[in-house]
Amino acid sequence: MKSLLIGLSAALTFSAAPAGMTPPSIDAFLRQALESTGLPGFSVVVTHNGTIVHAAGYGHDSAGDAVTENTPMRVASVSKSFTAMAVMTLVERGKIALDGPVAAQLPGFRMADPRAAKITVRQLLNQTSGLSDTTVDIAAVESATSLADYTSRLAGSELRADPGTRWEYCNVNYDLAARLVEVASGQRFGDYLRDRVFGPLGMKSSAVSDQVVKPADGHNSIFGAWLPRPELSGFLNDSGSGGVITTAADMGKWLIAQTGDGRPLVKRKSLDVMHTPTKIRDYGMGWGVERDTGLLAHSGNLFTYNAVEAVSPKTGYGFAVMANGAALTDDTYTIMKGLVALTEGRTPETPGGDRQLFELVLGVLALVAAGLGAVGVLRSRRWAARRSGRPWLRLVPPLLPAAVLAAYPDLVSFLMNGRTVTWAQLTYFAAPLSITLVVAALSGVLVTAARIRVLLRAR
Repeated sequence: MKSLLIGLSAALTFSAAPAGMTPPSIDAFLRQALESTGLPGFSVVVTHNGTIVHAAGYGHDSAGDAVTENTPMRVASVSKSFTAMAVMTLVERGKIALDGPVAAQLPGFRMADPRAAKITVRQLLNQTSGLSDTTVDIAAVESATSLADYTSRLAGSELRADPGTRWEYCNVNYDLAARLVEVASGQRFGDYLRDRVFGPLGMKSSAVSDQVVKPADGHNSIFGAWLPRPELSGFLNDSGSGGVITTAADMGKWLIAQTGDGRPLVKRKSLDVMHTPTKIRDYGMGWGVERDTGLLAHSGNLFTYNAVEAVSPKTGYGFAVMANGAALTDDTYTIMKGLVALTEGRTPETPGGDRQLFELVLGVLALVAAGLGAVGVLRSRRWAARRSGRPWLRLVPPLLPAAVLAAYPDLVSFLMNGRTVTWAQLTYFAAPLSITLVVAALSGVLVTAARIRVLLRAR
């Protein structure tokens, strides 16, 4: 009788779904996505009305084993929605005051900026606290050994804006929120998530420590070839901003909770608070909100992993896509949007292609730069024999790539709206671009050195 009821429930679920939204159609789209994106592997879950419609893995891990719905992966900033949920469970229990100052609830939190005393818990979760990568020593906090240590390292930092007046994406907000969970609950952050979030939902393969759940190795794409690499070291274990390791199967249970189905972790009112954007930005608490469609979504990008989660209040569908690879483009988001299209009866676009094109262009540019460098060195005597212009000024153009390379991290940080980007990070997801720039800079320096040598000998 029980199996009959389950089968009837599934039949009712699929009968209400769009004609193109069936497990075979989802599987066909995802197999096409694996081929078109060239990702080493990814896992996917789709939920609807409290039911897991599809959960599977595609591709392989670094050992050559098939990725499945039970393959653990880091989900990076998707973790923020879990941290927000942990905070809201404590808000409902009266342990945290959502609109109370963080400083009054978190011993050890102080900053050089007196405005920090006015930051509220809500502003941390909404990313409107005034905290910024540009005014915090990110390298110092990411080398912390615990959330308590992390919090203490903010003592010399300042805010970029008055609390509540500016939205700026900053991981510090969510690592402070995780520390607040520890103080309010009396448990380590990872233990609290296990007991109050993962555990109640049955997410048995989820944690915020690679000592508890070992994630699959991540990869970087270098001129089209996926190479397995260990994730860049940093403050990952127990991190509230990006530490969660989970599986597609577990994410299905999480998405069902986010749509208000299944076992509730918080009241519907608290879910609505987390899903509602502020007046400043289309961002709730660990969820971005598309104003035109209402789609709730949040991406996660580390240096060898990409992930995305989404919930459609309009259709009741939930989606999660997690990849064990990171490159200059994020294909998990385009795969998710294709799944959304399927649920709405639209034909999804074929994801992928951009990475291959970008890296092909960069590879060609690197070869051209190396070739021009070799030609420039060989023709340095001919260059010096020219009488037009001042020879010392003509030495400048080949050095322009070296000047760009010197400012490379700062330029990328500027393009990423002030997010701090380091040299080490640029050797991961941006490796093809970094290699091309290094080749161009080195070629220019060698050409310049050869020309200077010829000029000095001619004197």
